[in-house]
Amino acid sequence: MVQVLVIAVVAVLSVCALYAMAAARVVKQYERGVVLRLGQLHDEVRRPGLTMIVPGVDRLRKVNMQIVTMPVPAQDGITRDNVTVRVDAVIYFKVVDAASAVIQVEDYRFAVSQMAQTSLRSIIGKSDLDDLLSDREKLNQGLELMIDSPAVGWGVQIDRVEIKDVSLPETMKRSMARQAEADRERRARVINADAELQASKKLAQAAQQMSTQPAALQLRLLQTVVAVAAEKNSTLVLPFPVELLRFLERAQQDRPQTSGDGVSPDAAPAGPDSPAPDLSAGDPDSEGAGPEADGLPEFDPPEQSESAAERESGALPFVRH
Repeated sequence: MVQVLVIAVVAVLSVCALYAMAAARVVKQYERGVVLRLGQLHDEVRRPGLTMIVPGVDRLRKVNMQIVTMPVPAQDGITRDNVTVRVDAVIYFKVVDAASAVIQVEDYRFAVSQMAQTSLRSIIGKSDLDDLLSDREKLNQGLELMIDSPAVGWGVQIDRVEIKDVSLPETMKRSMARQAEADRERRARVINADAELQASKKLAQAAQQMSTQPAALQLRLLQTVVAVAAEKNSTLVLPFPVELLRFLERAQQDRPQTSGDGVSPDAAPAGPDSPAPDLSAGDPDSEGAGPEADGLPEFDPPEQSESAAERESGALPFVRH
C-alpha cells in the first residue's frame, strides 16, 4: 500500500509540474499579454512578469510596446507645380492599447506602413516643390495627422514622421543651379553698383576739397608715383606741369648765345695794342646800347617749335621712366 501511495503522489506531482510548465508564461517588461479564452478576449491584459493561462483553452499573444522605427519606401509623385519627385520618409510609432492592436487590425505594422505610403503620396500631390525642399516641418506635421487619425482605432500612436530625402530629376537640378547662380550674380552686381555710387560721392567730395588747395593735387600725384614705383616690373608715366616747361623755355630764350669757349663770336681778340673794350656797350641802361649800336645783327628768337606750340595749347608731354 505504501508503494502504491508513493507512486500516486509522484504521479500527481508530475502532472502538476507538467501543467505548470504548460500554463506558465513570461511577459517581458516591454510587452503586454492579450489572452483569448476559447476565441474570446479576456478582459485582463497581462502585465510583465510570470503569468498563468489555461492550457488548451487560453491563447496568449504578446504585443511589443516599444517605439517602432519603420522606413517608408520612396514614393514617386507629381507636385502641385507639375514637377516629378521621389520622396522617402521614416515613421515612429508605438502601441498604446494592446487589446485593440490584436483585435481591431490583423497586422498593425503592415497597416501603418501602407497608411504611411498612401499619405506620403497624397501630401506630395498637395504641395509645391519649394515646400518640399524648404518647409518640411509643416509637411511632417501634416503627414503625422493623416496617419494618426486611422491609427488611433488600432491602438497605435504616431510619435513622429520625418521626410528623409527628396530626389529631383537632373534637368530640374541644373535649372535650379542656374537660377541660384543668376540670383547670386544679381546680388553681386547690386553690391558693386552700390559701392561705385558711394565711391563716386567720396571722390566728388575729395575733388571739391582739393580744388581749394592746388598743392594738394601735386601731393596726391607724388603719392601715386611712390605707390606705382614700388612695383619693379611696371612702367611709370609721369606728366610734367606746363608751368615748369614754360619757365624752362623762357630761361632758354633769355640766355645769350656764346661760342664753345665762352666768348661771343663777334668779339675781336684783345691784343696788346688794341684799345680797351667799351663796357658801356653791354649795359642796357646806357644810351645806344644794344646790338644795333655795335653794328651787330638784331637777335631774333627762334620760332616756337611744334612741341612748344603744343605746350602752349595745354597738351602735357609725358616722360617714360
